[in-house]
Amino acid sequence: MKNRGTQKERMKENNSGPKPPPVSVVLVGISGMGLHYLITLLEEFSPGEIELRAAVDPFPERSGRYSELKEKKIPVFSSLGEFYNSGQTAELVVVSSPTQHHVPQSCEALGNGGHVLCEKPISATIQEADRLIQVKEESNRWVMIGYQWSYSKAIQCLKSDILKGMFGKPVRLKTLCFWPRAEDYYGESSWLGRQKDEEGRWILDSPANNAASHFLHNLFYCLGDHADTSAQPAVVTAELYRAYPIENFDSVACRIFTREGTELLYYASHVTRPDQGPIFSFEFEQATISFGELTDEIVAVSRQKKEKNYGSPEAAHYFLKLFDAVACVREPKPIVCGPEAARSQTLCVNGIQESFPEIVEFPGSMVQKDKKEGRIWVDGLAEAFYECYSKGILPSEGNIPWARAGIPVDLRDYRYFPGGASPAGQADKQEE
Repeated sequence: MKNRGTQKERMKENNSGPKPPPVSVVLVGISGMGLHYLITLLEEFSPGEIELRAAVDPFPERSGRYSELKEKKIPVFSSLGEFYNSGQTAELVVVSSPTQHHVPQSCEALGNGGHVLCEKPISATIQEADRLIQVKEESNRWVMIGYQWSYSKAIQCLKSDILKGMFGKPVRLKTLCFWPRAEDYYGESSWLGRQKDEEGRWILDSPANNAASHFLHNLFYCLGDHADTSAQPAVVTAELYRAYPIENFDSVACRIFTREGTELLYYASHVTRPDQGPIFSFEFEQATISFGELTDEIVAVSRQKKEKNYGSPEAAHYFLKLFDAVACVREPKPIVCGPEAARSQTLCVNGIQESFPEIVEFPGSMVQKDKKEGRIWVDGLAEAFYECYSKGILPSEGNIPWARAGIPVDLRDYRYFPGGASPAGQADKQEE
């Protein structure tokens, strides 16, 4: 985890007036990312701030803090339904389970009167995302989606200036992230690298829909026409590749056009030799905004060479989203990243998958193995993707022999994955 911070750093103590009762919380998922939520809840909140009423996990023994839960006599349930059937409730439900469970568990929490902080991504499919939005609207409760950059001061200030028109109209936004993964990464959980689970539920796990999904989301989020919205993708063309023996892809390059006509470019991989990024470059009519290459802060440079520094989105506590969610239970405020804002990333991911249905495997001669680090990497991939990023092109447009072009996918009326429209007469099994 980057920058966990401390409780003293994130909030000032307020001793005036009567203190409200602690916010009751149930955490769904206590391994993987859920373990880091659990550590934060156990270590960085005082008993007067929250009451961790229960945890939910079908395999709690896999969590590194399970013994501590038992020592503290915090009950652990195998399902959220079991928790509610025991007669308990919680004001805030934190959903940090595998992607295919995000929407069903969030909807169950809303149906039982809880507010929700759901880890990213919102879902695998656009129909699930829309279902959550509908249930939220009917429940009179709120939902936050855990794209942590969206809660940072740096991104919020940048977005505010974009909305004010300080930089003119957006022309092209691009981002790149190389986060290599070891060979055992895809063995950590049965759903990683999968398109569907054993029960046929969509997962669509990939860099674009898991580890590096933050930066795809950020392209849309920064262009939203309100503080709590995102621009919407209209057309996407993608190229998908893999080196690891997985069901889905481990490397992606894609071009997106928003409904307003702005070009977005996204490059991400888990099989590059270097660990680099995230970086981005946002070109507007009157300025260029960059992050990650020359400095770890967001810097806008106008055509007149005037600079404005927004600081780093990485400077905020990684779980600022959790602190905000707890605070919002007691003192409601506008949700800066709800399912409506997160929906664009899901819609784009569905288009990415449709654009390139047959994933290309990198030539065996390019795949190298680093025995010391226990991972594989693709020789020349980082250089090829970075050159494409610099030129604003896709690999298939750069005379790269292993590259293959995807097909453009129109997302303007896209409502159902796969295919765009719900099959006539067939109920969406994932919504049942």
